Amino acid sequence: MRREHFTLDVDDVDWVETDDEPRKPSVSIEFTGPSTMLRERLTGPDGDLLEAGETDVALRLQGPLEEGVEGVVSVTNRITGEFILELNEDADDVLKFISAARGYGEAESDADGRYEVEITLEESDDETPFVTYDKRTFLVYDEDGSLLRGHSLIPSGVEL
Repeated sequence: MRREHFTLDVDDVDWVETDDEPRKPSVSIEFTGPSTMLRERLTGPDGDLLEAGETDVALRLQGPLEEGVEGVVSVTNRITGEFILELNEDADDVLKFISAARGYGEAESDADGRYEVEITLEESDDETPFVTYDKRTFLVYDEDGSLLRGHSLIPSGVEL
């Protein structure tokens, strides 16, 4: 699977800059390549789709954290550590998304997740997501692979 087969769109992040009512941010990832491999990666050994708790979402910076730096957004299988998917994104946009998710989580402390991830396969006629995850964690790593705790979304009480 190639990174250019993925398109990422976000919703409900602009409220942070305008002081509107908090809304749960969401990220939609559309896959336009051959779906067999992605389906396999999103499926556990039992044949069921991976659940939200079996996946991790992260951003790995491609250079020093400054305006205009690119990063790689990844979704991984938490159990095996294998990559499910990767795509290139502007780090500033991802950090804005994480800020919205953090603000939503602070405003809605009883929420199931701080943000939502939908993965859609292009072959789907009705545009129904193949999987949807409510997530609470979004990890950010520098270009050397060190965790940037201050930029990551880590719920209180979670030990890494």
